[in-house]
Amino acid sequence: MNHITMLKTSLALATTLLLAPMAQATALSKLEYGSAKDKVSADYKIDKAACASQAGNAKDVCVEQARAKEKIAKHELAYNYSGKQEDWTKLEVARAEAAYAVAKERCDDQAGNARDVCRKEAKAVETKALADAKLSKRIVEAKVEALDEKRDADYKVAAEKCEAMAGDAKAGCISAAKAKFGKS
Repeated sequence: MNHITMLKTSLALATTLLLAPMAQATALSKLEYGSAKDKVSADYKIDKAACASQAGNAKDVCVEQARAKEKIAKHELAYNYSGKQEDWTKLEVARAEAAYAVAKERCDDQAGNARDVCRKEAKAVETKALADAKLSKRIVEAKVEALDEKRDADYKVAAEKCEAMAGDAKAGCISAAKAKFGKS
């Protein structure tokens, strides 16, 4: 396999791993989560065993692909179990690192400057993907902060409207505003 074909294959794998659509968090029970983790581990063992028939760097690439698949699957499970942004970010980082590890291993078929260029290109893809994961995290944090600020502003308006009332009506109005805007 020549350098260009190998690079295209590596970049295609990286793109597939990095740009996979965001999985929706599904409410997995603890039992389902444990079973799914066991299945991921079993699949890894099967995938790794399938690499035994290969030799040299092809075997190394195959093993690295199996590791990458397992790592990503475990992070997807964690995200699907928790639904937390933190786990989504970890999944994106795992995808970037896995794609880099596979691409770097593919570069070992090359020699000299071609290998160096291949590794630099693989590292550049990883660096960009890690930056995207960091950016995604910051965007979500900024959205949450903006939503909190909007909710606070709406609560202040509602509370001010209640000020025109008196007695039980005012107390009920304020209670309703607190409930509506998540204030204690």
